[in-house]
Amino acid sequence: MAFIRFFISFLFIVLSSTSVFAAQNTASASNAVQQNAGKETDLRQSNNVQLENKKIVSLSVILVIMLFFLFYYVYQNSMLKQKIKRKDTKQKILLNAIDAGIDTQEIEQKKIASFLHDNVNSLLSSAGLHLNVFTAKHDIQSEEIKKAKAILQEAHDLLRDISHELVPTLLVRFGLIYALEDLCERNSNSDIYFKFSSSVSTETRYSEKFEMKLYFIVSELFNNIIKHSRAHKAQISIHEHHNRLIIIIHDNGKGFNAEKIDEIEGFGLNRIRVRIKKLKGTFSIISRPDENTGTSVKIKVPIA
Repeated sequence: MAFIRFFISFLFIVLSSTSVFAAQNTASASNAVQQNAGKETDLRQSNNVQLENKKIVSLSVILVIMLFFLFYYVYQNSMLKQKIKRKDTKQKILLNAIDAGIDTQEIEQKKIASFLHDNVNSLLSSAGLHLNVFTAKHDIQSEEIKKAKAILQEAHDLLRDISHELVPTLLVRFGLIYALEDLCERNSNSDIYFKFSSSVSTETRYSEKFEMKLYFIVSELFNNIIKHSRAHKAQISIHEHHNRLIIIIHDNGKGFNAEKIDEIEGFGLNRIRVRIKKLKGTFSIISRPDENTGTSVKIKVPIA
């Protein structure tokens, strides 16, 4: 609104100045004509002055129109920049909210896994141990005791598996490379085979947070392959280059339109992209629908 008011005031001043200038020139021409009414040369001079006035007025109008379009363009450009800035701000807030949710989820997973492993599983193991000692000491052979032992063992194994899914023990103890190799073995079956290839030693360790984030990213991509790709073979390759960890995952299943990644919410790709962006890395997908080339995912992240 301030811009419009300024432009209207400027337009009024220009037109007023032009009108005054033209009136002054016209008055001067009229006086010249009255003083030299009988002379033909003075009439021609008067006509020339009037013609000049018309040219000045025309040029002033053209100038005002050009200035109008110039100011309108500047105004529209300013509004567009503000709109883009607001959009970027909203996107940044959304990404921060998603990232905060992911961090909270990972922290809670670690807490739950630690509680299950260190407390519940320990209690179940202790209960089973006391039961075994009691039955051995009193030489008790009871079907109910056997069932109780089997239930305790099943509960122990179930909680161990849940704890492993939340935060794999191998990841915590032996590191990312070893845990990803184990992930390939555990996901391979008669329907699909995951091949593991790495130029990085399994003894290599990174920061705990870095390893955990990458492990869950790869795990989610593996789940997408199993659920959606109909692939029979998949491969993950890992290597380091210029202080960056590069992870490439390829499958031979059906592809999808990678250009419409934002529309494929079921794959959780947006969450993966946010996680990688938080690590200051890059995330690219090569895939085409209804082709036998499969899908390739490339992740590059600076080594923490």
